[in-house]
Amino acid sequence: MSNDLSQLKVGFIGAGNMSYGIVKGILKSGGINSAHVTEGALLFARGSSAKEETGALLKHLLSACGSVEEGPESWIDIHTGLSGSGVAFVYLFAEAMAEGAVKMGMPSALAQRIAAQTILGAGRVLRDSGKPPAVLRGEVCTPGGTTIYGLHALEKGGVRSATMSAVETATERARELGRK
Repeated sequence: MSNDLSQLKVGFIGAGNMSYGIVKGILKSGGINSAHVTEGALLFARGSSAKEETGALLKHLLSACGSVEEGPESWIDIHTGLSGSGVAFVYLFAEAMAEGAVKMGMPSALAQRIAAQTILGAGRVLRDSGKPPAVLRGEVCTPGGTTIYGLHALEKGGVRSATMSAVETATERARELGRK
C-alpha cells in the first residue's frame, strides 16, 4: 500500500454529519480541531469486485475516524441502528442519569459533567478490557449494594427490552429508507 495518498479520490453519497466526520478524520493531521470527535464506530462492506488491498486501504483511511470493521453488506443497516442511532440512545441515557442526580439535589451542570465522564470511562473499559458487558457489570455489583439496587430499578423499568427494541426499530427504519 502506498503511503502517498495525495492523489487518492474519495467520494461520499450523502453529506450529513457522518460524512463530515469521516472527511475530517481522513484529513486529520494530528489533534482535534473541529467539534467532531474521531471516536466513531464504522463498518464497511467490500463489494465482490473489490480487492482485499482496497479494503485494507479503506480501513487505513477510516482508522483516523475511530474503530473500523469490515462485514457483509447485510450488516450495514444493523450498524446504522446500533451505532448511528445508538449515539442518541447514549445521550438520552446520560441525560436521564444527570436528571436523576438533579432530582436528588446535585446541580445540573455538575451532574451532566459527571454523567458524561462516567459514560466515557465505562466505554473505555468496555472497549479496552475485552470482557463482555455482563462480566464488567457483575464486577461492579457488590452484594446488597447500591449498584445492584439501581440495576434492579432499571430492569423493572424495562431498560434492556426498550434498548433492544430501539436498535431493532432503527435498523428496520434504515432498511426502509434503503428501499426508497
